[in-house]
Amino acid sequence: MPFAQALGAAQDVAVHWIDAALANESSQTAQAMRYATRGGKGLRGFLVLESARICGCSAAQAGPAAGAIEALHAYSLIHDDLPCMDDDDLRRGQPTVHRKWDEATAVLAGDALHSLSFELLGEVDCDPAQQMDLTVSLARAAGVGGMVGGQAMDIAAETAALPLTLDEITALQAGKTGALITWSAMAGPRMTGTDGTAFKSYADALGLAFQIADDILDIEGDAAVVGKATGKDAGAGKATFVSLLGLDGAKSRASDLVQSACDALSSYGEDAETLREAARFVIAREK
Repeated sequence: MPFAQALGAAQDVAVHWIDAALANESSQTAQAMRYATRGGKGLRGFLVLESARICGCSAAQAGPAAGAIEALHAYSLIHDDLPCMDDDDLRRGQPTVHRKWDEATAVLAGDALHSLSFELLGEVDCDPAQQMDLTVSLARAAGVGGMVGGQAMDIAAETAALPLTLDEITALQAGKTGALITWSAMAGPRMTGTDGTAFKSYADALGLAFQIADDILDIEGDAAVVGKATGKDAGAGKATFVSLLGLDGAKSRASDLVQSACDALSSYGEDAETLREAARFVIAREK
């Protein structure tokens, strides 16, 4: 299946599982949860389903895990947009949840999506021990040793006396952005109990390339296309891959990382071509 088609299909699968879990919920919080899970790229859910396919799992088996990671990612974006964090008015070209409703609704919708992600993992069709590994590993990837820890480092850097070094930014983004991307690409090996070394190498490179591309979009992107404000990092004087490597250097580094990601999957031949297309998409995207 071509990458664009696979990406769209994966988003449909993830939304299906989220909507099914919320089918009997009509509260404002539930409305905000549905709202927050629409309009994204669905890359993380795609990585779950594609890694599962390569490892021998069907979309029906892995679908709840795709819904879980998209729910958890949506929670992180809702909270990231809050006034106490990045204070953004737009997300995916639409008002952020706290702007469309209010801050309390945003906090609660994010909290509920976080909980929903682990509820959905309970629906994954695999061996109980592998299901436990999938669940515990997501908790770690999302927590203080992963995404939350990276976000905390990012916030602290805004008021630090010295800007972050390249190594420090790399470590920060490995948590803030990379941890959930790596978990997504490792879902297939975890569900099947197979060796995930190649998938981890692929995802670690992909996650870093994704964040460098975000830094580039903050400089070159059109806010109307990106769907959120641009130029915020430069305006705040934040150290980024672009500020440290220069625009051309950042683009070169991202390209090298994409090549590393593609090379990591060489043993899977043509079966992994859609994952390679995903890596190339990460630095070619306009939003």
